[in-house]
Amino acid sequence: MYSEMNGLMQNGAFLIGIVFMLIGMVVSFTLKSKFQRYSQTPISNGMSGKEIAEKMLADNGVYGVNVICVEGELTDHYNPQNRTVNLSYDVYHGRNAAAAAVAAHECGHAIQHAEKYSMLEMRSALVPIQAVSGKILNFILLLSIFGGYALYKTIPIDTIIYLFIGCYGVFTLFSFVTLPVEFDASRRALAWMTNRGIVTKSEHANAKDALTWAALTYVVAAVGSLATLLYYISLLNNRRD
Repeated sequence: MYSEMNGLMQNGAFLIGIVFMLIGMVVSFTLKSKFQRYSQTPISNGMSGKEIAEKMLADNGVYGVNVICVEGELTDHYNPQNRTVNLSYDVYHGRNAAAAAVAAHECGHAIQHAEKYSMLEMRSALVPIQAVSGKILNFILLLSIFGGYALYKTIPIDTIIYLFIGCYGVFTLFSFVTLPVEFDASRRALAWMTNRGIVTKSEHANAKDALTWAALTYVVAAVGSLATLLYYISLLNNRRD
């Protein structure tokens, strides 16, 4: 019974993980190809990602935020701890629709932070809870792999499933809270670029397309987390029947 339950818990979640990993790979590949394509056409105003970021911050009255260059590809992010907009080399120096879109998007997060955007604050509050949930989940997974029988003899199976549900509940909540944060940052970026004439109509379409595919990576992660959560809930319900 223990080995059967262990197999169900691991194999079902593994299968869900594989499916959404493949979907994520397709989205990631498409995203990279989109950015490569839009990186080939310079924007008409000739501004770099760094210049666009600094202008957007200034236009929105956000000061004390540094725009810096970081290593890697698609490693762009806003760090609320040290108030920095971190742009990858190609975005920082790039003078194209892809660089403009990413730079403005990350500034959208800085503006959210300055305005105390509620969903961003909620996501920030969930970060330490998510970290603890991840450690709990990893610990249980390791024990189930290397000492499954002893684990299930010590802790009731239902309790273990409840722990999985709790952890994936936190992951799912974090993933879905992230969605409005990302979509709002893109909305702010596109609106500002249009209103300030940073991009032309065709350049705006390219920037929007790039940001849409970037957002899809978060959508896939959220749906995958929800699917795993529902799987463990179904396991618990089946045990009660």
